[in-house]
Amino acid sequence: MPKYVYEFSEGNKDLKELLGGKGANLAEMTNLGLPVPPGFTITTEACRHYLEHGEVPDGLAGEVAERLAALEAAMGKRLGQADDPLLVSVRSGAAFSMPGMMETVLNIGLNDASVEGLAAQSGDARFAWDSYRRLIQMFGRTVQGIDGELFEDAIEAAKRDKGVTSDVGLDADDLRKLVEVFKGIVAERTGRAFPDDPREQMDLAVRAVFSSWNAPRAVLYRRQERIPADLGTAVNVCAMVFGNLGMDSGTGVAFTRDPASGRQGVYGDYLQNAQGEDVVAGIRNTVPLGDLERIDKRSYDELMSIMERLENHYRDLCDIEFTIERGRLWMLQTRVGKRTAAAAFRIADQLVDQGVITLDEAVARVTGDQLAQLMFPRFDEGAERTRLGRGMNASPGAAVGRAVFDSYTAIKWSRSGEDVILCRRETNPDDLEGMIAAQGILTSRGGKTSHAAVVARGMGKTCVCGAEEIDVDTKNRRLTAPDGTTVEEGDVISIDGTTGEVFLGAVPVVASPVVRYFEGEIDPASDQADDLVRAVHRIMHYVDAARRLYVRANADNAEDAARARRMGAQGIGLCRTEHMFLGDRRQLVERLILADTEEEQEEALDTLLPLQQDDFVELLAAMDGLPVTVRLLDPPLHEFLPDITELSVRVAVAEARGEKHENDLRLLQAVHRLHEQNPMLGLRGVRLGLVVPGLFTMQVRAIARAAAERLRAGGRPRPEVMIPLVGTVQELEIIRDASLRVLAEVGEEYGVELDFPVGTMIELPRAALTAGQIAEHAEFFSFGTNDLTQTVWGFSRDDVEASFFSAYLEKGVFGVSPFESLDVDGVGRLIRIAVEEGRRARPGIKLGICGEHGGDPVSVHFFHAAGLDYVSCSPFRVPVARLEAGRAAARR
Repeated sequence: MPKYVYEFSEGNKDLKELLGGKGANLAEMTNLGLPVPPGFTITTEACRHYLEHGEVPDGLAGEVAERLAALEAAMGKRLGQADDPLLVSVRSGAAFSMPGMMETVLNIGLNDASVEGLAAQSGDARFAWDSYRRLIQMFGRTVQGIDGELFEDAIEAAKRDKGVTSDVGLDADDLRKLVEVFKGIVAERTGRAFPDDPREQMDLAVRAVFSSWNAPRAVLYRRQERIPADLGTAVNVCAMVFGNLGMDSGTGVAFTRDPASGRQGVYGDYLQNAQGEDVVAGIRNTVPLGDLERIDKRSYDELMSIMERLENHYRDLCDIEFTIERGRLWMLQTRVGKRTAAAAFRIADQLVDQGVITLDEAVARVTGDQLAQLMFPRFDEGAERTRLGRGMNASPGAAVGRAVFDSYTAIKWSRSGEDVILCRRETNPDDLEGMIAAQGILTSRGGKTSHAAVVARGMGKTCVCGAEEIDVDTKNRRLTAPDGTTVEEGDVISIDGTTGEVFLGAVPVVASPVVRYFEGEIDPASDQADDLVRAVHRIMHYVDAARRLYVRANADNAEDAARARRMGAQGIGLCRTEHMFLGDRRQLVERLILADTEEEQEEALDTLLPLQQDDFVELLAAMDGLPVTVRLLDPPLHEFLPDITELSVRVAVAEARGEKHENDLRLLQAVHRLHEQNPMLGLRGVRLGLVVPGLFTMQVRAIARAAAERLRAGGRPRPEVMIPLVGTVQELEIIRDASLRVLAEVGEEYGVELDFPVGTMIELPRAALTAGQIAEHAEFFSFGTNDLTQTVWGFSRDDVEASFFSAYLEKGVFGVSPFESLDVDGVGRLIRIAVEEGRRARPGIKLGICGEHGGDPVSVHFFHAAGLDYVSCSPFRVPVARLEAGRAAARR
């Protein structure tokens, strides 16, 4: 039989998949000899069995009993013992840190008898009854599913009756009465009394942890972070140590470096006479960790020594939870800490400088998503602004939006296209969906380690926490600044997660220094460059040398091409020529469609030719010396014609007035003739080139003449002609042969040699499956993964994203949209087939991708593994693709 329960001393940090992150790290600290309360971990295998079968696996109860007996022997007391009770905490702990699962339940083992024993042993009746009310409150909310507001309302009522503002003001008698109120809530809401058997309390809590793996908030977070759904969670049972035994006790959270900026120093929060959940819940405002040196220097010095040891051991920023019980320090948790994007780059750079990690390791610790966050704008320091107040700079960035005061409104308004700022006194796991929907989060309570701060940093959301000078009134849906300024729900505010400031109205934003660096405006070696820019430069320089994949850009004009080049693009992977036919030129396309004779058709094409030629001259000049892949006209032809309903009305009105309408009538007839039920699968791409004679050859002639002109001017043009939507090799042959004839003609006309490749776009499943045949006549493939995804799935993107995609994401059919991150199992398999067969038929064939997936970090790793030569994406995503291409190479 598998082993389901491990003592802390039996594990280590490398067993995260089995023991969860929390359990593995508790084991690691135990083996390092650090002061960890004894306990044991129930494995993720037990959780998976429970979720699959609806009951715990055979043998688990016996193993738990055995480990519990060992724990009782080590502590010299039994769980819930009446005169001197052993109390334990039960905590979830998945392999990945994952908000949304069951929160910790503390003080398991207390009942009406053992609370008296705890009071006697501690010499503090208030502490004992406070611990008991915490157990009932946590157990009722997290295990029994009772609305937490019922308990909070009861505490508020008790404080009002006593005339105090903090729960610390409640004495033992007040808390004894509160326990009875809490037990009444449990009985009313569950139909049974609060369980007083300590082992039953523990077993129910363990099952609740297992079940919380599939809680809606946990499922939502897994989708957001792309965490596999079948991992399960471990459960950690740990002997209690108490931070609420008086002012010589307390609890805190510490970081070995600032998780917001990455700078070295003493960072964290401490709260005297409190248990751990009080810190992250933000119920009482904490003091900075540095104040602990004044409060309890002996514990502070020991903590600093342990923090240094842990960072050196893990070789990374560590996030630490600790408790001080009457002057004795206990370590409750450590993990590699979540950090902002800026902190990730700074810390990686610092650790390389300190010789702790290699550059390869540094590259593995930053991501393309983090780099994209650093490229977002920030507030203009020179702009006029009205400051409402200031809190803690919990997660950097500039966020502007309408103030909302609950998650439901945040979700509702954001779905309507509004940018919102979620304003709360403090957040809790119930706010997760609203936090995801919001541009930023503002709280009036809590510190840098509160729920809002930790979750916001993990998601890359701007967050200001603990702005206690601002009164957030969630019931009346308003916030009030110290000067009396009131912000009602729907009013616009701006929050600066870098400084912690909150402003009234929309503050203008400016380009970030990282974008200015990529644009070439900031020299990384100059005084203008801060440590963040230098860290980004160092890593980008390294990944550019390491990566195998080239990175190109999707650009349709010289301005976008020039920007892409500044961003580091090594060519253009997709120039959409249909974008060149918009505006005034649309009428020329209408003339082409309405042409009744070859002469009229040629006249229209002759008018379009020089316009196209000028476009290509500018594009080739902007990308001189680099490849430029030009896709011939692709969209359905009816897109260039007026709307059929509008045109019908126009014709009908003209007829009713007796006016002449010959052109509109001809246009309407053409619209009817070209109307398609499903234009995505209709007359477009190569089919259009075959049906409308001269259209594609006109475009190829324009490309060829532009290249010839650039050659005459001393340039180095490298155009590539891409034929779209090919489904069979015969289509490709016809257009390719015509294109080669045009190249020869133009070359002879200009007296130059025009030898540039003609290839195709693979965007139909049949093209992928017959890639070997197609490769015999194509010098390159570019995978159009947007359309390939549509045709593989049978989705019309514009229709399905607005209709049922949200339901598919909520039900778990998708973890992420296949248009956002490549469907590796379906679309990816077709790409692998096409790569293998294409290379077999033509060993030197060039292979790339030009769909939006070219800028998606996860997809870039697949393209590297599949053996493609380049990816192409929007200009703004070019640095992201460069970084991920380098990370993919460094991992191998």
